[in-house]
Amino acid sequence: MNDVVIVGAGIIGMLTARELMAAGLSVTLLERRQPAKESSWAGGGILSPLYPWRYPDAVSELARMSQHAYPGLCEALAGETGIDPELEISGLLTSGLDDMAEAVRWAGRFDVQLEPVSAERAMQLEPQLGVALQDCVWMPGLGQVRNPRLTRALRASLDHAGAKMHVNRPALGWVMEAGRIRAVRTAGGDIEADAFVVASGAWTAGLLKDTGLSLPIQPVRGQMILFRGPPGLVRRITLHEGRYAIPRRDGRVLFGSTLEYTGFEKHTTREAFESLCQSAFSLLPTLKDLPIECHWAGLRPGSPDGVPVIGPHPELSNLYVCAGHFRNGVVLAPGSARLLADQLTGRQAAIDVAPYLPEVASVK
Repeated sequence: MNDVVIVGAGIIGMLTARELMAAGLSVTLLERRQPAKESSWAGGGILSPLYPWRYPDAVSELARMSQHAYPGLCEALAGETGIDPELEISGLLTSGLDDMAEAVRWAGRFDVQLEPVSAERAMQLEPQLGVALQDCVWMPGLGQVRNPRLTRALRASLDHAGAKMHVNRPALGWVMEAGRIRAVRTAGGDIEADAFVVASGAWTAGLLKDTGLSLPIQPVRGQMILFRGPPGLVRRITLHEGRYAIPRRDGRVLFGSTLEYTGFEKHTTREAFESLCQSAFSLLPTLKDLPIECHWAGLRPGSPDGVPVIGPHPELSNLYVCAGHFRNGVVLAPGSARLLADQLTGRQAAIDVAPYLPEVASVK
């Protein structure tokens, strides 16, 4: 029998599997479609929350934990698999702040290098800017990963380590006995384990409903576009009026993102495409001359304040949740996986787990 079954093989599920296998446990992952083809693939890979000082401290704690882990993780995965996740320290330039003082205070509390910069300095940092950015801060130490490459490396690493992976096999429900989960139901039969982890992104709330746990996690659509350019044309991650440009190592530039409460509708729209192009060309006029390679949509696991749920079910002793990361799944993934594994294995956690636990009041 499996030690642990993880329902969901996105970046959260796969990193949790990596942590648990490092602790000596056998792990099976159950994925409704293909691994890491939902929000893990669709996001931008910026290794910081956008406007992080506007989140509860619990998000910053997990982000700091993850940021410290990423260099070693990417190096290890590249060595194990030959797939480079392309960790790049691009820096993050953020404009239009009316809460500059709060940003500076937050940076001091979390030991983040952050400096207010003038419009002239912003132009020096990113010469392709087409607008004079006002009320800016520059965080030079922040980076990005190429999330599709990162998740491919994770899949290859888990395969090599002996993790079992069931793809195109959605979880359909649970077999519950005496305050525990005995098995997860699938069309191909029940799968038993000693413990279960739900890391199913936007589908988490529906999957947990029959266990009596009601979580405010809902799908939130985000659309992005990808420009194909020469290396070095755009240099910095830039966040302006809620939208961001991310320059990749090979010259491609991601631009996003929309924030749409449309349920499980994942199709792209012409309206969003035109809005994204307008924002992109205003911020970085050079993008007008580049071909648009792709336009896609993904479903984020939205939560009210962006604080994910990480920990044991309040009433089912061997069922755990790691979900609700909203816009910060890639950002928070290493820390979240470690925190979940700490609780499942009984290890001492590096940070206080209380802000992330599923609340007893949520059980209905």
